[in-house]
Amino acid sequence: MIQDIEPKIMNNQYKDAKPEAGDFILCFYQDRIYVGEDQENLVFPEFSQLERECKCNELETVSYCYLFSIDEQNYFLMLEEQELHLEHFIYLKMFGIRSCAPKEQVMAAATAYHLYVWYRDNRFCGRCAHKLEHDSKERMLKCPACKNMVFPKIAPAIIVGVTHKNKILMTRYANREYKKYALIAGFTEIGETAEQTVRREVWEEAGLHVKNIQYYKCQPWGFDSNLLLGYFAELDGDSSIEMDEEELSEAVWIKREDIEKDESHLSLTHEMIMFFKDAEAFFEFRK
Repeated sequence: MIQDIEPKIMNNQYKDAKPEAGDFILCFYQDRIYVGEDQENLVFPEFSQLERECKCNELETVSYCYLFSIDEQNYFLMLEEQELHLEHFIYLKMFGIRSCAPKEQVMAAATAYHLYVWYRDNRFCGRCAHKLEHDSKERMLKCPACKNMVFPKIAPAIIVGVTHKNKILMTRYANREYKKYALIAGFTEIGETAEQTVRREVWEEAGLHVKNIQYYKCQPWGFDSNLLLGYFAELDGDSSIEMDEEELSEAVWIKREDIEKDESHLSLTHEMIMFFKDAEAFFEFRK
């Protein structure tokens, strides 16, 4: 999955640091990220390149925030939203980087985007409206007036493989850029357990009841600022689907042998579908 970057190691512990010449700078403009024009090999601008760009074009003062490191490579976020014009760099929609390589750079981009959205949306205190300040010791924004502390938002969500004998429930989203088959998913509501979310989402989107809910794996998914919790569950009762047409464009039962092979190994969705296809491994898991 996207987080499986071994043997490389991501260290996301915050530190109060300033970028140096070879550090990567992650720059975003709305839902786009600034990357090298060779999209098969994901490259980010280095601090020295951006400094030259800013001086040549007399851009306003630019500020940076430390994000994380992968092995010995440091990554920083450019806090200002300014359209840049470095040679051989382009703005690419975040959705488009999912098929890029290497995987550690895709993971870096997704995680950086998660933090970019949080910084962008938390500039002022929600309690007293004063401008928030960056803390020097931890990844936190603090209010100098009322002392309110704001930490990064992580939204828990579930994805569930609903199975019925040798079939799994496959869906396509309605009105979304992603058009391939997926599994039922949704965000956990306040006061709700993850297992309750599984039952509610399956009922709301497909009109089905489930039983024997079993946790599989989780995945950080910075594209939507969430932590995705994967479950498998068995159909409980009638298999007739009543699809929510506002959420889904298609919902069908697909036999194990009819599932197309997918070697992308990027998302929890793909891994769970391929895991179900492997009958021997799946039956061992569900014992």
